[in-house]
Amino acid sequence: MRRSKRRLIATLAVCLIFVAVFAVMAFAEGEDGAAESTSRFYKTFWSLLPPIIAIALALITKEVYTSLFIGIIAGGLLYSNFSFEGTLTHAFNDGIVASVADAYNVGILVFLVILGIIVTMMNKAGGSAAFGRWAAKHIKSRAGAQLATIALGVLIFIDDYFNCLTVGSVMRPVSDKSKISRAKLAYLIDATAAPVCIIAPVSSWAAAVSSYVEDGNGLHLFIKAIPFNFYAILTIVMMLFLAISGLDYGPMAKHERNAKEKGDIFSGMKKLAETADENANPKGKVIDLILPIVVLIVCCIIGMIYSGDFFKGESFIDAFSNSDASVGLMLGSAVTLVITFFYYLIRRVLTFKEITECIPEGFKSMVPAILILVFAWSLKAMTDSLGAKEYVEMVVKGSASGFQHFLPAIIFLIACALSFSTGTSWGTFGILIPITLSVFPLTDPLGVVCVSACMAGAVCGDHCSPISDTTIMASAGAQCDHVTHVSTQLPYALTAAGVSCVAYIIAGFLPNALITLPIGIVLMLATMIVVRLFKGKEKVKAE
Repeated sequence: MRRSKRRLIATLAVCLIFVAVFAVMAFAEGEDGAAESTSRFYKTFWSLLPPIIAIALALITKEVYTSLFIGIIAGGLLYSNFSFEGTLTHAFNDGIVASVADAYNVGILVFLVILGIIVTMMNKAGGSAAFGRWAAKHIKSRAGAQLATIALGVLIFIDDYFNCLTVGSVMRPVSDKSKISRAKLAYLIDATAAPVCIIAPVSSWAAAVSSYVEDGNGLHLFIKAIPFNFYAILTIVMMLFLAISGLDYGPMAKHERNAKEKGDIFSGMKKLAETADENANPKGKVIDLILPIVVLIVCCIIGMIYSGDFFKGESFIDAFSNSDASVGLMLGSAVTLVITFFYYLIRRVLTFKEITECIPEGFKSMVPAILILVFAWSLKAMTDSLGAKEYVEMVVKGSASGFQHFLPAIIFLIACALSFSTGTSWGTFGILIPITLSVFPLTDPLGVVCVSACMAGAVCGDHCSPISDTTIMASAGAQCDHVTHVSTQLPYALTAAGVSCVAYIIAGFLPNALITLPIGIVLMLATMIVVRLFKGKEKVKAE
């Protein structure tokens, strides 16, 4: 109760401060009658203030919806120079409404709704329960359940949204029976989403990165940059070490201890969903889960190459490079929904009425994630309108000349900060990759390292940010409280980021993946061993 009151008081205090500042500035401008046509905060550090406010409030108050909305309003205030009318118009018309009306965003929302319906159908048909029974017989340890989650996450490399929701729905029953906390499950899902997609040549992320490179060399550059993507590779190494060794530290240790010793997988946080569907069909089989997933992967790949004009004569590589992930995932999921619909009818595990009941249930299950996504997109629109991209571009170009060998590490850190503040990896790619290629030619080995640093930093910031859509999807997939997921994951992500930064410093002087990648892996393992020894000493002192 005391913590809830403190959070409420903190939220109200911040809101009152904003109202006071807003009112003062609005009345101060009353004499002029209108706001300036150009924001005084354009292309300055203040352009990063809205996401900073939203992130800080989310971590302090644990209320992500309110925090994101206040961040949006702050962006409107800065853009309109604290004009009342300008703030409302920009925050709602140019922010929330424009984000929802964007064709790409609508496609993603439709994909999420359809995926929610498919997952609900799989659960009601008994597919998830059947897989849980199968896993209970074959997976006997907590380490095995974690390794199975990692393996499934690596196999579903086509798209991070698809990865998060599918892995979550499939592995929740398994992780619950193995007494793995929802916070740990959310971390495993998140760490096998973007970090895996960014090193998979056949993925929506590869297509996005390739689109920022001219002359059709995007996919070639993407493949050359994979061995230098230290954050993604070291995150996977770190996950494997944590799963096998049983090591946990930071806030995650408390959640895992409660799950292991008390069977409390939620550790007091709000329970977002039932851990199992009591109405699941007992006739369900594992194939009722596997088949829709396989069909979804195949249909999404076909949908993506279709959006890239593969069936109009383009090669597979060109079609995938030019694909529209929103269109491809939407069409692929729609076809999968129809196939799954008739499959369950033919199998007689669901009746027509039961299937139709899954439609509103699946939609409702996605409402929290959709709401956060819409607010996150709107917040990004606020930072874009304030010139955050241009400000970061000036900072990067200003530091490029004097620190050439340290540039990979500098770009990595800047990409981390930008992606964390804006909550988008793809937007960070679009800002930094063209800048990097303007400094280094494609034939320069250091240029490849810097491009990889852009991608790694973007994924790292995306991994840490509470307003990242991938982080939001991981929380939804694990049915874990979003702020809890962010706070428990952050120490792990920062550990991998620190080792990656050191690896990029080494790569700046020695741009050879055959040397730097093994060094990075050794540094990661050494860091984990040191953390384990430190935790062991703490445990001995406590006893």
